[in-house]
Amino acid sequence: MAREMLINAAESEECRVAVVENTSLEELYVERTSLGSHVGNIYKGRVVNIESAIQAAFIDIGTDRNGFLHVSDLHPRYFPGASGNVTEGIGHRQSLKDRPPIQSCLRKGKEIVVQVTKEGIKTKGPTLSTYLAMPGKYVVMMPWMRKYGISHKIEDEDERKRMSGVFEQADPPKGHGFIVRTAAAGCSKRDIQNDLKYLTRLWRTVERRIETEKAPADIYQESDLVIRALRDVFDSKITGIICDSESMVRKINDFLSIATPRLKPQVVYYDGKVPLFHKYQIEDEIAKIQSRSVQLKTGGSIIVEQTEALVSIDVNSGRHRTQKTAEQTVYETNMEAAVEIARQLRLRDLGGLIVCDFIDMRSQKHRKDVERTFRAAVKTDRARTRILGISRFGVVEMTRQRMRPSLQFSTYLACPHCAGLGFVKSHESLAIEIIRLLNLAVSRDQIKRIELSVSPEVADYLQNEKRSAIAQIEQLADKRVVIHASPDHSGDERNIVCYNERSSEVKL
Repeated sequence: MAREMLINAAESEECRVAVVENTSLEELYVERTSLGSHVGNIYKGRVVNIESAIQAAFIDIGTDRNGFLHVSDLHPRYFPGASGNVTEGIGHRQSLKDRPPIQSCLRKGKEIVVQVTKEGIKTKGPTLSTYLAMPGKYVVMMPWMRKYGISHKIEDEDERKRMSGVFEQADPPKGHGFIVRTAAAGCSKRDIQNDLKYLTRLWRTVERRIETEKAPADIYQESDLVIRALRDVFDSKITGIICDSESMVRKINDFLSIATPRLKPQVVYYDGKVPLFHKYQIEDEIAKIQSRSVQLKTGGSIIVEQTEALVSIDVNSGRHRTQKTAEQTVYETNMEAAVEIARQLRLRDLGGLIVCDFIDMRSQKHRKDVERTFRAAVKTDRARTRILGISRFGVVEMTRQRMRPSLQFSTYLACPHCAGLGFVKSHESLAIEIIRLLNLAVSRDQIKRIELSVSPEVADYLQNEKRSAIAQIEQLADKRVVIHASPDHSGDERNIVCYNERSSEVKL
């Protein structure tokens, strides 16, 4: 199976990384410059408030909103009477009932080192932890911990034993805990040693900043989206990397030559006229991610509804009909839906409590088959998940780790006309999409003039914020782009009409 990583970094405001397997979009990561992620960043913060009723503290880390630190994420080095040399074993964190109350551990004004583990959503601030984790390609270093563990996703017992021996031979530095990542399966002692040297140098730099910086201060920033994807997503199954930014290609090559020289794939710079994601025909798939309904190949569908409390996913048989029994029709629809639901969870980055309502099945064997298929499909997910068994009514309850706001909340604004019940794209998102469509239009020789109608607000944004980008498109392609501010358009409504040299309309 051909598995490739596509990196769209041509627009400075947004970076997208897609993993495509046989032309099917399997994973998607999007990061907007204006909405940079804080997850993984380490800060030296100051305690501003302690809420004993919920056993939590609010920490000023120098961002817009104070972070939330629960007592369960407080390292024993902050317990009463503890010294700075206290360590805790990997996988043996002290239980909540055995921890002292947070009000006896912290006080207002105390400086504390924390790491963001979960992005803030809407009015909620980011979730913090004093258990620090610094990931490399194959190993995660955990300062102030001891011992090491091996990822549960490495299931082969022989490989686990081999990795344990390789790690011990690599002579890890004392005074730290480590977790051997899933990506380490099959790697050599030298790979582990290189990772350990890099992490040791990084931690020394962080330690120096902890000692010298005054709170609130940014101590360590997680890498950008492309480097994180190469570190966390790239593996031997990915046969090639294609990127549409020349400077980013150089950055990718530099990183891979240091991090994974033996796995270094072919990195290709894409300079075609047709935008990269349009070339690989996945732009339409990305657009469908925001859709409430997802059609299945056999005619059924799944409906995805997001609320603040949970995510509801409903399976419908739709037009799926077979010559067999109704039970067989339901079974086939549910089996296909199980795989597609797991894919949509990854693509949409849905988190929290998720309820999947499969169509009712009478057969216990069929229910077990659907559950097994669903568990197997979710197994490839990089986020932590917990799945309960399927009920008699076909309902599966699960939780999925939420690392950042879902793609929907990152890309769309709440519609002012319906009090947030629906969504329209932000001006920035729509402008970026329009620039991509203009690049697609000017790549076709028969198109000589493009007329674009948008709302006055979006027209104003394009004429001011994106003026240079549109002028560059016109200059390089020697074609004209006309923007109309139409009062008949609102929100993310847009209309693009293309004409040839005889002023006849050409379909885009």
